[in-house]
Amino acid sequence: MEPEGDQIKYKKVVVGGTFDCFHDGHKALLRKAFEAGERVMVGICSDKMQELLRKDSAGISPLAMRMWSVLNFLQKEGLLGRTEITILHDPFGSAAGDAEAQAVIVSPETRARAEKLNEIRVSRGLAPLDIVEVPFVLAEDGKPISSIRVRYGEMNGHGRILRSSRVQ
Repeated sequence: MEPEGDQIKYKKVVVGGTFDCFHDGHKALLRKAFEAGERVMVGICSDKMQELLRKDSAGISPLAMRMWSVLNFLQKEGLLGRTEITILHDPFGSAAGDAEAQAVIVSPETRARAEKLNEIRVSRGLAPLDIVEVPFVLAEDGKPISSIRVRYGEMNGHGRILRSSRVQ
Protein backbone atom coordinates (compact mmCIF):
# COMPACT_ATOMS: atom_id res chain seq x y z
CA MET A 1 0.00 0.00 0.00
CA GLU A 2 1.33 3.43 -0.93
CA PRO A 3 1.70 5.93 1.89
CA GLU A 4 -0.88 8.71 1.76
CA GLY A 5 0.00 12.21 0.65
CA ASP A 6 1.60 13.58 -2.46
CA GLN A 7 4.58 14.99 -0.55
CA ILE A 8 6.47 11.69 -0.47
CA LYS A 9 9.52 12.15 -2.60
CA TYR A 10 11.96 9.41 -1.58
CA LYS A 11 11.83 5.62 -1.30
CA LYS A 12 14.05 5.68 1.79
CA VAL A 13 15.24 8.42 4.12
CA VAL A 14 17.40 8.36 7.23
CA VAL A 15 17.14 10.36 10.43
CA GLY A 16 19.10 9.99 13.63
CA GLY A 17 19.45 11.40 17.07
CA THR A 18 19.71 10.86 20.78
CA PHE A 19 15.96 11.35 21.28
CA ASP A 20 16.40 12.07 24.98
CA CYS A 21 13.65 13.91 26.88
CA PHE A 22 11.48 13.26 23.81
CA HIS A 23 9.97 16.61 22.83
CA ASP A 24 8.07 18.43 20.09
CA GLY A 25 11.28 19.08 18.14
CA HIS A 26 11.87 15.33 17.87
CA LYS A 27 8.28 14.84 16.77
CA ALA A 28 8.67 17.47 14.03
CA LEU A 29 11.87 15.82 12.79
CA LEU A 30 10.27 12.37 12.65
CA ARG A 31 7.06 13.64 11.05
CA LYS A 32 9.09 15.35 8.32
CA ALA A 33 11.03 12.14 7.71
CA PHE A 34 7.80 10.18 7.18
CA GLU A 35 6.35 12.95 5.05
CA ALA A 36 9.42 12.79 2.79
CA GLY A 37 10.03 9.05 2.65
CA GLU A 38 8.12 5.86 2.06
CA ARG A 39 10.52 4.05 4.43
CA VAL A 40 12.41 5.71 7.25
CA MET A 41 15.50 4.41 8.97
CA VAL A 42 15.54 5.92 12.45
CA GLY A 43 18.97 5.79 14.08
CA ILE A 44 19.05 6.11 17.85
CA CYS A 45 22.38 6.83 19.56
CA SER A 46 23.71 4.04 21.74
CA ASP A 47 24.55 4.83 25.34
CA LYS A 48 28.27 4.73 24.48
CA MET A 49 27.71 7.07 21.52
CA GLN A 50 26.94 9.90 23.95
CA GLU A 51 30.55 9.87 25.05
CA LEU A 52 31.76 10.01 21.44
CA LEU A 53 29.59 13.02 20.64
CA ARG A 54 30.58 14.70 23.90
CA LYS A 55 26.97 15.61 24.56
CA ASP A 56 25.83 16.62 28.01
CA SER A 57 25.70 13.10 29.39
CA ALA A 58 24.45 14.01 32.85
CA GLY A 59 21.05 12.46 33.18
CA ILE A 60 20.64 11.16 29.63
CA SER A 61 18.12 8.34 29.73
CA PRO A 62 19.27 4.81 28.91
CA LEU A 63 18.86 3.64 25.31
CA ALA A 64 15.89 1.40 26.16
CA MET A 65 13.88 4.35 27.52
CA ARG A 66 14.76 6.60 24.59
CA MET A 67 13.90 3.87 22.10
CA TRP A 68 10.57 3.27 23.87
CA SER A 69 9.70 6.99 23.50
CA VAL A 70 10.42 6.89 19.76
CA LEU A 71 8.56 3.62 19.17
CA ASN A 72 5.60 4.75 21.27
CA PHE A 73 5.32 7.98 19.25
CA LEU A 74 5.62 6.16 15.91
CA GLN A 75 3.01 3.60 16.99
CA LYS A 76 0.56 6.35 17.98
CA GLU A 77 1.16 8.05 14.62
CA GLY A 78 0.57 4.78 12.73
CA LEU A 79 4.07 4.80 11.26
CA LEU A 80 5.72 1.64 12.63
CA GLY A 81 5.08 -0.31 9.43
CA ARG A 82 7.28 2.12 7.49
CA THR A 83 10.07 2.20 10.10
CA GLU A 84 13.49 0.59 10.38
CA ILE A 85 15.23 1.15 13.72
CA THR A 86 18.99 1.03 14.02
CA ILE A 87 21.31 1.71 16.93
CA LEU A 88 24.03 4.24 16.18
CA HIS A 89 27.49 3.31 17.43
CA ASP A 90 29.17 6.10 15.45
CA PRO A 91 27.91 9.47 14.14
CA PHE A 92 26.97 8.11 10.70
CA GLY A 93 25.67 4.60 11.31
CA SER A 94 24.64 2.44 8.39
CA ALA A 95 23.65 5.54 6.36
CA ALA A 96 27.31 5.86 5.33
CA GLY A 97 27.03 2.65 3.31
CA ASP A 98 23.31 2.28 2.56
CA ALA A 99 22.90 2.45 -1.22
CA GLU A 100 19.08 2.57 -0.91
CA ALA A 101 19.02 5.75 1.20
CA GLN A 102 18.21 8.88 -0.78
CA ALA A 103 17.86 11.65 1.81
CA VAL A 104 18.79 12.54 5.36
CA ILE A 105 16.51 14.59 7.61
CA VAL A 106 18.33 17.02 9.91
CA SER A 107 17.88 19.97 12.23
CA PRO A 108 19.99 23.10 11.84
CA GLU A 109 22.16 21.69 14.65
CA THR A 110 22.97 18.48 12.76
CA ARG A 111 23.31 19.77 9.19
CA ALA A 112 27.13 19.82 9.32
CA ARG A 113 27.15 16.13 10.30
CA ALA A 114 24.97 15.34 7.27
CA GLU A 115 27.42 17.17 5.00
CA LYS A 116 30.26 15.07 6.47
CA LEU A 117 28.13 11.95 5.92
CA ASN A 118 27.85 12.87 2.25
CA GLU A 119 31.63 13.25 1.98
CA ILE A 120 32.01 9.72 3.36
CA ARG A 121 29.38 8.34 0.99
CA VAL A 122 31.02 9.93 -2.06
CA SER A 123 34.42 8.58 -0.98
CA ARG A 124 32.81 5.10 -0.96
CA GLY A 125 31.36 5.53 -4.44
CA LEU A 126 27.80 6.18 -3.25
CA ALA A 127 25.55 9.06 -4.22
CA PRO A 128 25.30 11.88 -1.69
CA LEU A 129 22.01 12.12 0.18
CA ASP A 130 19.66 15.03 -0.29
CA ILE A 131 19.70 17.03 2.93
CA VAL A 132 16.26 18.03 4.19
CA GLU A 133 16.55 20.54 7.02
CA VAL A 134 13.69 20.87 9.49
CA PRO A 135 13.57 24.20 11.35
CA PHE A 136 13.86 24.20 15.13
CA VAL A 137 10.58 24.06 17.03
CA LEU A 138 10.61 27.11 19.25
CA ALA A 139 9.59 27.35 22.87
CA GLU A 140 7.45 30.13 24.34
CA ASP A 141 10.59 32.22 24.79
CA GLY A 142 11.44 32.02 21.07
CA LYS A 143 14.47 29.76 21.64
CA PRO A 144 14.66 26.18 20.35
CA ILE A 145 13.17 23.38 22.40
CA SER A 146 16.03 21.11 23.42
CA SER A 147 16.54 17.99 25.49
CA ILE A 148 18.99 19.83 27.74
CA ARG A 149 16.48 22.57 28.51
CA VAL A 150 13.79 19.95 29.23
CA ARG A 151 16.19 17.86 31.35
CA TYR A 152 17.08 20.80 33.56
CA GLY A 153 13.45 21.79 34.08
CA GLU A 154 13.63 25.00 32.08
CA MET A 155 10.67 23.93 29.92
CA ASN A 156 8.44 20.98 29.22
CA GLY A 157 8.56 18.90 26.04
CA HIS A 158 6.09 21.22 24.35
CA GLY A 159 8.23 24.33 24.90
CA ARG A 160 6.20 25.76 27.74
CA ILE A 161 8.54 27.66 30.03
CA LEU A 162 8.37 26.34 33.57
CA ARG A 163 8.65 28.84 36.35
CA SER A 164 11.08 27.83 39.05
CA SER A 165 12.24 29.22 42.34
CA ARG A 166 15.84 29.17 41.11
CA VAL A 167 17.52 32.52 40.73
CA GLN A 168 18.49 32.95 37.11
